[in-house]
Amino acid sequence: MGMSTGSSGGATPQINVTPLIDVLLVLLIIFMVITPLKPSRFEAKVPAEPKDDQQVDVKPNPLTLVVAINNADKSITLNNEPVGDVSNADPLTERLTTVFKEREAQGTFREGTNEVEKTLFIKSPRSVRYGDVVRVIDAAKVAGAEPIGLQIDDLSN
Repeated sequence: MGMSTGSSGGATPQINVTPLIDVLLVLLIIFMVITPLKPSRFEAKVPAEPKDDQQVDVKPNPLTLVVAINNADKSITLNNEPVGDVSNADPLTERLTTVFKEREAQGTFREGTNEVEKTLFIKSPRSVRYGDVVRVIDAAKVAGAEPIGLQIDDLSN
């Protein structure tokens, strides 16, 4: 702290702000470094619009896994096989884990990569509660499914 004498003859204290400015600059640099690290978006892959002038005959992949949620009884099916219900998705997780282990043992890889094919689609009507769909997505993620696609429209039940 510096002291100066005024016209009244008494000492007037003055605060040295240099250390405070140093602390402020350090905090500013810390916040500038941390800001880009926080997640700022959720990345979603959206398919492109089909071109009308091209008629391509696309054959479905035989390795496709489709989990369907039935709105009437909240049951879950994996490729038309019943695997529990929305309140307890553990059978779905166990079944998916088994399928992925079998694919790894058989050497079933994604086209053009050396990763095991773990693509999964979830079919759900719009009337199913959001929380129920999230439980199914979480069960699929625990089993190791990646990527997970959603189909929520044009389903009657």
